[in-house]
Amino acid sequence: MRAEIIQDKQGYTATFSRTLAHTPQSVWQMLTDNQKLKQWFSELSVEDLKEGGTMRFDFEGGSYEELAILEYEEGSILGFEWWKDQVHFEVRSLNGDTQLLLIETIRQITPHTAKELTGWHVCLDVIQARLDGEEIDRDQEWQKELPEYERLLDSLTGSLG
Repeated sequence: MRAEIIQDKQGYTATFSRTLAHTPQSVWQMLTDNQKLKQWFSELSVEDLKEGGTMRFDFEGGSYEELAILEYEEGSILGFEWWKDQVHFEVRSLNGDTQLLLIETIRQITPHTAKELTGWHVCLDVIQARLDGEEIDRDQEWQKELPEYERLLDSLTGSLG
């Protein structure tokens, strides 16, 4: 399911939602256990898992960026800086399943935003596949979803040129 994107006072909010047939604890581990995190976002790791702690984005070759953890509630909420924007995960029990929300607060839509949203979309697909014991072709999913996010953003903002 694609993100719902709305314009608000701060810019835009993209909300992704997945219902997963797994326990909240197993979904939470995918977000916070570095070995599991690497399965769906190899450049991202947890450095200090607490509010005020940090995530690390590894650009490879020895270069990395520290991203502050802005919100943390064990087992349910993880929010962190995403450069000028913010990313917020919520894990909720839902009728025997687990709802995983990813909410990105975007200050300004740029030509790169569609790629970023496509990336988050594919990451969530990979989380679901890994929890289900399956593999997906990331590149194929990327190629399928990118034009859809470009179209969606274009409908919100007009052509990004």
